Amino acid sequence: MPRGPIRRLLIAACSIAVSVTARADDARNVINDPRLFRAHKPNYILPLSTTNRVNRAVYTVEDTDLAARLKPEEVAFQMSLKVQLNADPLLRGGDAVFFGFTLKSWWQLYSPDISSPFRETNYQPEVFYTAPLRLVPFGADTTLTLGLEHQSNGQVQAYSRSWNRLYAELALRTERAFFAVRPWYRLPEDPKPSPDSALGDDNPDIDDFLGRGQVQLGWRGERIEISSTLHGSLSTGKGGLRLMLTYPLFKRFRGVVHYVDGYGDSLIDYNHKQRRLGLGVLLSDLF
Repeated sequence: MPRGPIRRLLIAACSIAVSVTARADDARNVINDPRLFRAHKPNYILPLSTTNRVNRAVYTVEDTDLAARLKPEEVAFQMSLKVQLNADPLLRGGDAVFFGFTLKSWWQLYSPDISSPFRETNYQPEVFYTAPLRLVPFGADTTLTLGLEHQSNGQVQAYSRSWNRLYAELALRTERAFFAVRPWYRLPEDPKPSPDSALGDDNPDIDDFLGRGQVQLGWRGERIEISSTLHGSLSTGKGGLRLMLTYPLFKRFRGVVHYVDGYGDSLIDYNHKQRRLGLGVLLSDLF
């Protein structure tokens, strides 16, 4: 073979190798780039979510026809992402400040006679600081998180619900288990000057139903993963339980069973007690 073709072949091979190496380096940089969004809370979609008690009372205030025609079956989904705001450690190695955003919706897909509306959507932006601790009980990694979060449903007047919270969370994690305790403090708001005013606190008694903290437990088996979250108020005895069980479904995604019992499935239902069961697909890690 003449030298010219051999030389050109070697140059082409080197160019391909350099290009492949550069793409691999770019991929590694993307994976390690703290500025990219990552999953925050569990991401899932439940094509079927049904309740034993539709909260019709809250909708009769403005639209009695809508209240009567809501169905217990709907679609529910949650999308939650976070992005790290700092590139270098702030106070200690491994600590970070994040911005997170969680959207959760309940969609009346099976109610075409009322144009299949989104019955409720909750928006939850938050800023939080997280740092690893030197404590290693039972060999678990421990993390302290301090955060400020807002949660609202973006509605007006009679349907409007919102609150702001400061929280602290201590979490322990092993290869198979997860435990977290999160107390919070609700930032006070001024009372409404009149019941139909857009100003002031939309839900002054929300602490009585959602409480002042929550506890989460998670366990990861060979095939099954379970997460349970309990929140409530010791003074009123009211609260709620959320259970999520996942199992292998597809190569990439896992099936999920979602169960809620008590108060606080959504902001519009914060003072409405119900049991809700959903089936769907988990799109991220459970914990």
